[in-house]
Amino acid sequence: MAAIWVVLYHYGVLYFPSMQPDKHTALLNKGYLAVDLFFLLSGFVMAHVYCEVFERRVDSRSYWSFLSARIARLYPLHLAVLGLFVALALIVSITEYAAGGPLAGIPVTGVRSMLALLANLFMLQGLHASTLSWNYAAWSISLEFMAYLAFPFVLVHVWRAGPRARGLLALFLCAVLAGLAWWTGDDFNQWDGPTTLLRCLPEFLLGTLLYRVYVSQPRAGLLSGDAIAAVLLALVLLTLHLKGPDLLVVVLFAALLMAVVSNRSRIGAWLNCSPLIWLGEVSYALYLIHGLVEHTTSEILAKALHIQDRHALSTGSSFGMMMLMVGVSLLLAAACYRWIEKPAQRYLRGALALRSDAAGMAVNQARKPSRA
Repeated sequence: MAAIWVVLYHYGVLYFPSMQPDKHTALLNKGYLAVDLFFLLSGFVMAHVYCEVFERRVDSRSYWSFLSARIARLYPLHLAVLGLFVALALIVSITEYAAGGPLAGIPVTGVRSMLALLANLFMLQGLHASTLSWNYAAWSISLEFMAYLAFPFVLVHVWRAGPRARGLLALFLCAVLAGLAWWTGDDFNQWDGPTTLLRCLPEFLLGTLLYRVYVSQPRAGLLSGDAIAAVLLALVLLTLHLKGPDLLVVVLFAALLMAVVSNRSRIGAWLNCSPLIWLGEVSYALYLIHGLVEHTTSEILAKALHIQDRHALSTGSSFGMMMLMVGVSLLLAAACYRWIEKPAQRYLRGALALRSDAAGMAVNQARKPSRA
C-alpha cells in the first residue's frame, strides 16, 4: 500500500499538475512520507530476520552472508531497470537521428549521463540524486544499502543494550528527526544531499529498536485487538488529510507499525489476505519500475503527441492517463518480480554463497600448520 501511495504521489501530484488533489485532501501530496514508512519497516524486518545471527557478535562470514543476501535482493532488479532506462535513451537517440536530427547519444555528465550510470552501477547516487539519477526512485535504494553496511554492528549493540540504553538511543534518534524537521521547516521530502542521511538512517535504526521492543513485550493485551490499530490508522489518515506535521506522521507510523504487527484480530487477518500479500511481493518492483513508465510516457507525449507542457492536459485526461500508467506499472512489476527479481535473487544468492564458502575454505587451509 505504501508503494502504491508513492506511485500515486509521483503520478497524481508531480507528473500531472492539473489534477490538484490538494483541493480535496493532502493525502496524496504527502505521499513522499511513504519512504519514511519504508525505512521504519526495513529496520524492523531486518532485525526480525537477522536478530539470531547478529545478537552476540559479527564475524566476517556472517557479515558477508548478510551483504550477499542484501545484494541479491536489491541489485538484480535495480540493474535490470537501469538497463531499460539506458536502452530507452539509445532508442530515442537513434530514432531522432533516423528522422534527420543530430546523433546526441548519452552525455558525459548530468542526469542520465555516463557519470550517473557509473554512480548507479555502484549504488552511489543517493547523496546526489538530483544530478546522478537515471531512475529517480532508486535514490532511496542507495540509502538503504548504506544502512545495510552498518546494520549488523548496530544490531549487536541494540540487542545487548538494556531498556534504559535503548530508551536513550530512541530519544536521540527522535531528536535527530526533530532537528531535521526544524532545519527543513518540517519538510521531510529530503531526497538529495546529506540531509537524506538525517532522514533515512535514524528511521531505519528506529525500526530496529521497535523490533527489539516488540520481542521484549508480551503480545497479549491492548495491541492484540483492533481498537488501538484502528485509532492509530484513523489518526494517521486524519493527520495526512489535514496536512499535519511530517514529524508527527513519522511518529504515528512507528506507533501504527507496532500496533499492526501485534494485532491478532480482524485487522491482522485482513492485512494477510492474498491480494495484499501479492502487492507486498511486487512492491519493490513497482517502486523501481514506475519511474521507467513515467519516463516512457514523457517520451511518447513529447515525440509522438507533441505535448511538451503537461499543464495543458485536462483533469479528466490526466486522471485517465494516471490510471493507465498505474495499471501498466503493476503489470510490469508483476512480470519483473516473476521473471527477473526472484530468479536472479536465487541465482545470485547461490553464486555468492559458493564464493563465500570457497573463500572460507581457503582461509582455513592457510591457517593450518604446514608439514615438514
